[in-house]
Amino acid sequence: MNNRGKIVLVLGGARSGKSEFAEKYVLHAGAICGYIATAEILDEEMAERVKLHQARRQKRWITFEAPYEAESVFPEAGKRTDSILFDDITIYLSNMLYGKNAPEGTTAEKGAYVRERITALLEAAKTCNRTVVFVSNEVGAGIVPDNVMAREYRDISGWVNQQIGEAADQVFYVVAGQAVDIKRLAFKFE
Repeated sequence: MNNRGKIVLVLGGARSGKSEFAEKYVLHAGAICGYIATAEILDEEMAERVKLHQARRQKRWITFEAPYEAESVFPEAGKRTDSILFDDITIYLSNMLYGKNAPEGTTAEKGAYVRERITALLEAAKTCNRTVVFVSNEVGAGIVPDNVMAREYRDISGWVNQQIGEAADQVFYVVAGQAVDIKRLAFKFE
């Protein structure tokens, strides 16, 4: 499978099977696989989630911790691996918006800041010349949240998924463990 420099987005809801699909995709794309981990372990529940993900990964994986400024790990990940999994955009976005050095301002201003950061992330992913698979939750399919922060997060998350989807060579949507290549099926204006 020759996928040098390929960008892939895998979307789905919680427990849809998106991470398992993304891991299999990355394993098929290279012998040595990079795992860019975005989660910060701040409580027991998150520690348990991280353990579940780690248990699925075998000896072929090298982990790069990057809850912030993840573009900085791509040069090293590109040197040491054949393909890379970025798991996940959803937590990375949460870190950007509500973690250390969080931007202030309106939703539009925060969205512009995030768009710049995602542009840098995508550029780093392309430059490392490896297949890079980004995992993200589709958070906009439910009801409109009842608070400002949740609506802001949902909106910016949707914009980020669109931005990555536009840049991606492939976009998969995972439902009940089944992946559909939606970019291949997508309507295109002539």
